[in-house]
Amino acid sequence: MAAPKKSRGPAGGQGRPGRSLALILIAMVALTGGMFLADQPTPRLGIDLAGGTSITLEAKSEPGQESAINKTNMDTAVQIMERRVNGLGVSEAEVQTQGDRNIIVNIPKGTNSAQAREQVGTTAKLYFRPVLTVAQGTPTPTPNASSSGKPSPSASTSDKGKASATPSASASTQGRAVTDGLKTDSSPTPKASTTPKADATPSASAADQAAAAKLQKQFAELDCSSKASRSKAALGAKPTDTVVACSSEGDAKYVLGPAQVSGTDVDSAKAAIDQTNGQWIVQMEFTKGGAKKFQKITGQLAQQQSPQNQFAIALDGEVVSAPYVRTALSANAEISGSFTQQSADDLANVLSYGALPLSFKEQSVTTVTAALGGEQLQAGLIAGAIGLALVVIYLVAYYRGLALIALLSLTASGILTYTIMSLLGPAIGFALNLPAVCGAIVAIGITADSFIVYFERIRDEIREGRTLRPAVERAWPRARRTILVSDFVSFLAAAVLFVVTVGKVQGFAFTLGLTTLLDVVVVFLFTKPVMTLMARTKFFSSGHPWSGLDPKRLGAKPPLRRSRRVNAPTDHPKEA
Repeated sequence: MAAPKKSRGPAGGQGRPGRSLALILIAMVALTGGMFLADQPTPRLGIDLAGGTSITLEAKSEPGQESAINKTNMDTAVQIMERRVNGLGVSEAEVQTQGDRNIIVNIPKGTNSAQAREQVGTTAKLYFRPVLTVAQGTPTPTPNASSSGKPSPSASTSDKGKASATPSASASTQGRAVTDGLKTDSSPTPKASTTPKADATPSASAADQAAAAKLQKQFAELDCSSKASRSKAALGAKPTDTVVACSSEGDAKYVLGPAQVSGTDVDSAKAAIDQTNGQWIVQMEFTKGGAKKFQKITGQLAQQQSPQNQFAIALDGEVVSAPYVRTALSANAEISGSFTQQSADDLANVLSYGALPLSFKEQSVTTVTAALGGEQLQAGLIAGAIGLALVVIYLVAYYRGLALIALLSLTASGILTYTIMSLLGPAIGFALNLPAVCGAIVAIGITADSFIVYFERIRDEIREGRTLRPAVERAWPRARRTILVSDFVSFLAAAVLFVVTVGKVQGFAFTLGLTTLLDVVVVFLFTKPVMTLMARTKFFSSGHPWSGLDPKRLGAKPPLRRSRRVNAPTDHPKEA
């Protein structure tokens, strides 16, 4: 006689619910530990809860470009500013237009808010211009001019300017270009003339002579010692103009030729450390067209004498680097100078996200207090607590003992939500604002709905006359499908809301989507295993009146029984 086959354990690992519980408990411990290791015990708060800075920027009209202030350019500026501040990790920053000429930037209080303030209005117009003349950054006497008003072709050295002196130390060491692994020689070559090259041709027209004289006068009188003078030196100049400019440090001034390469030719930029000297640099990669332009101009400059073999990298009119060129370069370049990690990151950030189509000036800067947001948060938390209390009362009154499982699951969901929100602050710049708090409160109802679906499926099985343990397992597949479909709809709605909205509403959508995903995790790895374990206890399995699973209260049918049909033996033999 064959031995009876052993019955297999219930599908889905119901016989070992401890594994799932151990997994989610380990996850909660790990997230809590990571929260404290990251020194982020609380979620980051948005500007409406923590306060911050509100900046009003006004678009400026460049000479001859008054029509540039239009809706298209203003919207483009808003998009670039948003990318800049988010690139710094300042989340929940609000950037929006106000009227036809103003942009409002609200930056939450945080470690990078001051840094973001410096960058939002930076135009970041980058040009690569050939150097015609370089001198110290202090004013110098104008060289003697002929009686016709034309500057002398051969510049004489003056007492203060020392025109024939080598470029200042900072000018010679500010930068060097690197491309295809080749570095230009950064050592200065002596004899840099202070006379702009524009006046070197004796047969130039009267208009050219007048322009050269004006340019020479501007160059001689330029004082780069103050930040205001440095920012105004090339103000209003076009890319095709020959201009005067200061170094960003103010210790050198230049006459620069027309721009040969612009910031739009830069494909990407990043901050890095120069392995040769340990200094911070900004590495750039050009577009295909930009690489051709860069190769052409560096090939021309390599044949010139100092300082005409220098290539000035001018950002918003200031020379941040002026490398010497010894050979034709292409594809890549680097900007080096007196960079710190922060200043290198700043420059790489503005270059990566492009130049603003307009110039802006700060009209006002105000500090936003969190008093009003704090009051609203307190009111919201009180409302949330009242709602949670009503949910608990309903669960206890209707489900009795099953309410304990629901409360434990809500606690697990709350721990996961809180720790993940805290860790997302330093990780992706997530900041908790009032709409996000509303999303978390709404999620309480979504999570409670999942428990109710499962509990009602179990009670339906008990009404059919099944005992608790089989009822728990038979109810799970049906409840699981319903829960997944419901959560998928909620997550899809949150995803669509996040994509089509901006600003604070995205905080609501993000929190709603996050808590919906966590609801699936909690129901599968916590609620179901806990229910399986509770079904093995006498309190629940016996149908105690306070368990919420009393068959009499649920109107259960009598137990299902199988009947066997037995054929009675016949006394009469079959007829032949």
